[in-house]
Amino acid sequence: MHLHEKIYVALSNEMQEEEGCLTLNWVIKKWGSNHPISIIILFINNSSSFEFVDTPFGKLPASSVSDDKIQILRKCEQEKTDKLLSRYIAYCGKVNAEVHNINNHDEPIQKTVVDLIIEKKITKLVMGMTFMRSSSGRSKNAISGSFYVHRSKPDFCELFILSRGKLVMLKEENDEGYMEDEEGVIVAKYKQKTNFKGWLGKMLSHGQVNSPTYPSSRCSSLDSDSPLSRTVTNQWELYEQDIEEYLHELESSLKDEDKDDAEENNTNVQDMFVDCIQSPGERVETLKNDLQAARAMIELNKNAAKAEVDRQAKASWAICLCNHRAEQLQAQIEEEISTRTELTKDIDNTKEQIHEIQADVQESKDRLSSLVEFQSELSSKLQVSSIAKREAEIKLENIANKRTELVREIEELRKQRDVFQRRIEFCKEKDAIGSANRMGDQVSCSHREFSADEIRLATDNLATYRRLTYGRNWTNVYKGRINRLSVVVKVLDSNDHMFQEFFQAKVNLLANIRHAQVTAFIGYCSELKCLVFEYMQNGCLRDIIFSRTKGRALQWHQRIQIAAEVSLGLRFLHLAKPMPIVCSELNPSTIFLDRNFVAKLHSFELRPSPDECHESDMQSDVVALGDLLLQLLTGRNWARLDHEAMMIDNSQVILKALDENAGDWPLDLVEEVVKLAMKCRSINSVPSAGDIMSSVTKELNGLKKKADDVITKREYHVGSEDGTSSGEEWSQVPSNFLCPLLQVVMDNPHIAADGYSYELEAIEEWVQQGHHNSPVTNQKLKHRHLVPNNNLRFLIQDWRNNTS
Repeated sequence: MHLHEKIYVALSNEMQEEEGCLTLNWVIKKWGSNHPISIIILFINNSSSFEFVDTPFGKLPASSVSDDKIQILRKCEQEKTDKLLSRYIAYCGKVNAEVHNINNHDEPIQKTVVDLIIEKKITKLVMGMTFMRSSSGRSKNAISGSFYVHRSKPDFCELFILSRGKLVMLKEENDEGYMEDEEGVIVAKYKQKTNFKGWLGKMLSHGQVNSPTYPSSRCSSLDSDSPLSRTVTNQWELYEQDIEEYLHELESSLKDEDKDDAEENNTNVQDMFVDCIQSPGERVETLKNDLQAARAMIELNKNAAKAEVDRQAKASWAICLCNHRAEQLQAQIEEEISTRTELTKDIDNTKEQIHEIQADVQESKDRLSSLVEFQSELSSKLQVSSIAKREAEIKLENIANKRTELVREIEELRKQRDVFQRRIEFCKEKDAIGSANRMGDQVSCSHREFSADEIRLATDNLATYRRLTYGRNWTNVYKGRINRLSVVVKVLDSNDHMFQEFFQAKVNLLANIRHAQVTAFIGYCSELKCLVFEYMQNGCLRDIIFSRTKGRALQWHQRIQIAAEVSLGLRFLHLAKPMPIVCSELNPSTIFLDRNFVAKLHSFELRPSPDECHESDMQSDVVALGDLLLQLLTGRNWARLDHEAMMIDNSQVILKALDENAGDWPLDLVEEVVKLAMKCRSINSVPSAGDIMSSVTKELNGLKKKADDVITKREYHVGSEDGTSSGEEWSQVPSNFLCPLLQVVMDNPHIAADGYSYELEAIEEWVQQGHHNSPVTNQKLKHRHLVPNNNLRFLIQDWRNNTS
């Protein structure tokens, strides 16, 4: 329920009806359309007293007319008023309206309006200009009355003044007031007359009601902070001419008083002389005349006394104004004296500052001269240092030459050491293979079952940044660390309902396989359905031989060694008892390399019974080995170029297809590898796949031995183009020196948007292949800008110098 807001509208019986309707119309338009309102009409009746009555002879006092006539006139006037109010209420229409009649007898209408605002606590009051004019009939009084209401109303009341139905604004500046309409046009002006007499009257009447005089004690009690004192001080220049005229008036009045005293003395002498010569009747008549003259004199003296009081008040005002002017001048003099004192102090301070600045300038000149001397001294020392630098550079060049020779000798010794190490490793592997074949299936490989918490702890709860790439794609394989050992956790897809049987058979198979060329099975987790293998530091063979990055390329003798190791692992699986094991997908993606680039097989296919392991499956492995040999020779994926691989039978085609990143191939060994590859690819049912696998393994071991002999006979730089040996101490390489993509020591590390450093060629190739995510965190890269990591490059160079 909405409360009706009360809007008070001031109307009178002397206003024109049109003006009243315009005022009500403005109120309805302003507030009636927004929310419910109630219009309270304050109707002021100015004729209710009937002091004068209109007659054919003009306006006569009401006392000269009979009471019956006055009653009839009052009744007619009341009926006229009732009809006017009825038309006002009807004009309001649907808006709620009511009338409050107010009789005004003695007080001015503006005083009556202010009393009504306070009495009824009016918050919104609307009245027209003609409402204020109706009481006096003069526009000037209407404007002054409006300003009086505007100044005297309480703050809680909003006053709206209308002129012909339009809102006007009241503004005052100094003694002048004016009214503006809504467009800023001045519609009326009001200026308060200010003269010497009026201003003096206000001053004299300040604080008094009945007494017209101005006591001197009032003036003498004024201080410099009182409003009257400030007014006197501000008005001195305005009334300076009046003060001078007042002084002249005092001088003339003193002269007149002296003249009047002389005449009065003469008159008294003459009167005394006349009294002596007159008769008694004449004396009585003279006394009567004297009595009348005395009465006139008394009246004249009263007027003179009254004038004297006015003169005294005026004199008090003049004295007060002059005293305050004198005090003001004295204050100005004192202020001027203090200002001069302060200026003198400022001048002294400025002189002191000038002296200080001059001393600073002199000190700066002395410092500058000493700096010039120091500069000349530094120049001479710089010349001496330059000579010493040239001598040091010559010595450093000699030392560098000696170091180069030492490095060359060390490199030769390292090559010989690598050859011996390979021979030792080959012998160890051969002994291990023999012992493993002798033990057969009597030995159960060591493994364990891990809990889900151990797996989550090792992989940081299978964190995304722990995931490994497979052919530059993300898989469900994670890198972890268990008991300070780097491992690989492979999570299997468990959507198939037969998964539990498959998982258990997989665990049983891997638990009984242990070979140097097979990835070591460490354990499993039944809860998370995952397998744990040893971590292969150099990743899969596919990422290396198919990469165009020269810094990670495998040399030709390493490729022959990898082929021989793969054939050993494949032969071991085919000769397994009680049933052969088939490598279901033999390709570079299923062959992994450890820290020393030793190849190991990873993918096996389960066979529930020996009957299901056909000879054709093992033949497929042999054919896949032939494809692998061609891929190692050319660095190309021959699975997509099968026809070209079958047609490769002459030396020119072989030379054109060889991988240039592998180094200088011995052509005789290349021909033997190609013949062996074609032999593997052309296998048929006779002889058996097992016999062919044994023959291929034997031939590859022979080729590996020839490759080792070639290396020992000729000087050959093994490794990457920057001179880093393939037998580098990888176990001692800091992890932050290795490229996350290539897993080799970086030559030109650059920082990507994920904050990790990569080899420049590797990360550029990664981005060019259309990858938008980080190779390490798998998060989207914010940008593709690469920043050189010079600090890391210098650290790698120092590390290489120290290890060499």
